Amino acid sequence: MPKILVIEDEAAIRRVLIKILSEENDTYQVEEAEDGLIGIEKIKNEDYDLVLCDIKMPKMDGVEVLEATKKIKPEIPMVMISGHGDLDTAVNTMRLGAFDYISKPPDLNRLLNTVRNALDRKELFVENKILKKKVSKKYEMIGESDEISQIKDIIDKVAPTDARVLITGPNGTGKELVAHWLHEKSDRAKGNLIEVNCAAIPSELIESELFGHVKGAFTSANKDRAGKFEAANGGTIFLDEIGDMSLSAQAKVLRALQESRIQRVGSDKDIKVNVRVVAATNKNLKKEIEDGRFREDLYHRLAVILIKVPALNERRGDIPLLIKHFSSKISGEQGTNEKKFTEKAVKLLQEYDWTGNIRELRNVVERLIILGGAEVSEQDVKLFASK
Repeated sequence: MPKILVIEDEAAIRRVLIKILSEENDTYQVEEAEDGLIGIEKIKNEDYDLVLCDIKMPKMDGVEVLEATKKIKPEIPMVMISGHGDLDTAVNTMRLGAFDYISKPPDLNRLLNTVRNALDRKELFVENKILKKKVSKKYEMIGESDEISQIKDIIDKVAPTDARVLITGPNGTGKELVAHWLHEKSDRAKGNLIEVNCAAIPSELIESELFGHVKGAFTSANKDRAGKFEAANGGTIFLDEIGDMSLSAQAKVLRALQESRIQRVGSDKDIKVNVRVVAATNKNLKKEIEDGRFREDLYHRLAVILIKVPALNERRGDIPLLIKHFSSKISGEQGTNEKKFTEKAVKLLQEYDWTGNIRELRNVVERLIILGGAEVSEQDVKLFASK
């Protein structure tokens, strides 16, 4: 049932608006507020699908109510009610985020059309928000173990915020999946997720890769080039294997986090960036700090939220689900029917020592699909999945 709030200091107009809305659709739940201050309190404490708000009011005018509402609950469409002398202000409220405005006295058809359109927009906003929260199948996290369930719970709590996250765990455990979940379930999902493998970039090039450079900054700098931080503006940057980053680059990343500004290599011009930073490492960063290879101040900036991804050996109960997932995915990629694994085959795979973690398990499943029988048996595992 759509819930509508009418904020209007003139009681007669308030009654007219409520009467029109109630008679048009008896499913509308209409509430009222006699001034802006009362209206804001109601908006803070209740969930409304639409707010109709007068512009000229004592105590707090409609523009102030609009601005406050956009900060508190930006998803609520606001329709402004304007007198003849308020039209310029009403037009200006559209720039501030109002859905529309109607003039006094309200025209019946105009009012009802505006209300219906505004409610449709709210419904679409909610649907888009739900869709945005659904993570792409490509980066689905498979598992029902306590360890994975806990990680999913943390992601659901942390993703909507801009808190920085440090993901730790051995190679091959799926740290990049956590990063993708954090991004795709965040309000930054419309922006880019830029991945940087710090271990794969030579130390002399990492600063240029992250922050860009200007022409002539070094021998091969033939033109200006934007870096990964600029590419991630408005979105998320994922610094994978950050423990391998040079101390010089660490200092610049620290400045970017502190000031939300970067400088391209060879330039002294500041560039403002709005980027959420998610980092990952397979190293013990506290040990790296003790050995002078990692900055302690950067560690504390990055590790607002810590997520430890367990080794596969620590969650063997998820192996049957992972085998089924990989079997389905790999068979689909190869255009063949999904192969089943016998219970004994699965049980044997659960007993293996997975030093390469999920990455190794996927390779073994693919090997067994290619080389095993119509149904992957215990004997197939012994023959083709030997460690």
